[in-house]
Amino acid sequence: MKRSKYSQRLFTARAWFLTLISFALAAPSLLAQQGGTPAAPANGTDSPSFVVRGARVFDGRSTLGNQDVWVEDGKIKAVGASLKTPDALREVNGQGATLLPGLIDAHTHAWADALKQALVFGVTTELDMSSDPKYDAEMRRMEVDGKNHDAAELRSAGTPVTVAKGHGDESGTEIPVLTRAAEAQSFVDARIAEGSDYIEVIYDDGSAYGHPVATLSKEELAAVIKAAHNRHKLAVVHIGSQAGAIDAINAGADGLAHIFEDAPPSGQFVKLAKKHHIFVVATLTVSQIAAGGPRGEPLSSDPHLGPYIDSQSAANLKRAISSASDSKLNFANALAAVAALQKTGVPILAGSDAPNPGTAHGVGLHRELELLVQAGLTPQEALASATSLPAQTFGLNDRGRIAPGLRADLLLVKGDPTRDITATRDILDVWKTGYQENREPFRRAAEKEKQQEAASHNAAPPPGSESGLISDFEDQSLQTKFGMGFSVSTDAITGGRSTAELKIIEGGPSGSKHALQITGVISPAFQYPWAGAMFSPSRTPMGPANLSGKKALHFSTHGDGRTYRVLLFTQSGGYLPAQKTFATGPDWTEVEIPFSDFNTDGHDITGILFTATSDPGAFIFAIDNLKVE
Repeated sequence: MKRSKYSQRLFTARAWFLTLISFALAAPSLLAQQGGTPAAPANGTDSPSFVVRGARVFDGRSTLGNQDVWVEDGKIKAVGASLKTPDALREVNGQGATLLPGLIDAHTHAWADALKQALVFGVTTELDMSSDPKYDAEMRRMEVDGKNHDAAELRSAGTPVTVAKGHGDESGTEIPVLTRAAEAQSFVDARIAEGSDYIEVIYDDGSAYGHPVATLSKEELAAVIKAAHNRHKLAVVHIGSQAGAIDAINAGADGLAHIFEDAPPSGQFVKLAKKHHIFVVATLTVSQIAAGGPRGEPLSSDPHLGPYIDSQSAANLKRAISSASDSKLNFANALAAVAALQKTGVPILAGSDAPNPGTAHGVGLHRELELLVQAGLTPQEALASATSLPAQTFGLNDRGRIAPGLRADLLLVKGDPTRDITATRDILDVWKTGYQENREPFRRAAEKEKQQEAASHNAAPPPGSESGLISDFEDQSLQTKFGMGFSVSTDAITGGRSTAELKIIEGGPSGSKHALQITGVISPAFQYPWAGAMFSPSRTPMGPANLSGKKALHFSTHGDGRTYRVLLFTQSGGYLPAQKTFATGPDWTEVEIPFSDFNTDGHDITGILFTATSDPGAFIFAIDNLKVE
């Protein structure tokens, strides 16, 4: 086998790239904003005990009616009517509410504080379908050490099985890729040694999205699945088309990650799925968004969810998934496939595929449940898809139901989600292994961000910005008329090896005496490399500057003939930048990019980055007469 960088899955590549930049450049973790207060003792030695009185209980499979649920030392001790408990036991009033097992999101990609965000919205377990094995190992260690009571528990596929230049969902710099069927067993064994709880196999040629890419051969697919089964591991196959789904089932897949939407479900597919006893993680949310449907933005305005959604998540919920003009995606096909599978008894599991554009950890699963009901599941069946079914499917025998002896992963919501699935959003309490999640710091942090966003609309423009000129470099300095001036920005802050140098040179357009030259080398050591010059319009690093009195970014440029990018960061964008490209040549040319092309009115710009693209090699370009006007 060899190591290779590869093209990410169509609608995750940009999300990962921007996420990595944003975390490295700007955004502090939400936990840091809260002061890092855990919801439970760090050592986890004193598991809490309590009883929930009189709640309607959905046990993961069916509704039991109004019951008491007694928790002792983090496990469910008893379930029944009018339970006799010790007088000193803490009581929680469940009247008018429904007690559910903690939710299980069966398709995510976790990083940073994702697991903490998930727990706030009642997701107590995430099943990751590709992530950094080092991150996974750290999360497992913290779980064992009792330091993760305030975060969902993580199970993960780790590094996915893919080929060079094939699809994949991981955020590292380089990953191993399969080169031939004969190495399948050693490849799978290496993933298990890294800590993979199950094996995700990428079998998707991108044709459904209009972006063909390399993928495994049928022989390699079958060999990898067999290798996983030899080690008693589930093989979950990422597919993008109905033909790919049929191939995966015939090759022995245990389950499908995603449902296709390139064609209506055929009788052959439905019969095969039932005959081979597969499961399907439908990820309807991203299917709908990829097909041009609604994004997750309405979640931010939901009165029960919105107050807990941080700016990063809110910004991502607004984002769309772009698809090619010849895309074959049709969301009606995805709904029809789920409906057909459900009718034949094929297990449908709820998975948000967060943090793809239009989704977010924890909160995104509530939208997925709503879409499953839209596809034809009853609310009770949808709840099972996020509790007992994923627990049973992935061998998590200690959770997913409310029954004596199981761990006390619990979600108390107002109303009756077995009748109205959106009632899962009105969260009263969340417990993980009996520890009650403290949601209030998240609400306060989100509220503070909203207040800052509102204030930025009324903020004065930065001093010195009245003329709009940022710099004409005539003073031969990297300082600017306003803001913090120019500085080098490269992927070195995320472990890359790209380099850049800024130099004032003689000569510019239209008689200008000086310009800023940006040179460097793009290294392929990091999967999404960048190198260039960053301008911060505020006097505070990555602080917002109100430039809404201006409408466009204007500059002159010349260079080596390569294409370059402008990345514009905003506070309301969750510090995730929008980007536009521009071409260079031997002659000076003028470039004007309206703020509207960056999806902003300019009221809270935090940074403007001029950078080379990811094409490896040396680069050289210059800019001059940079201004907003």
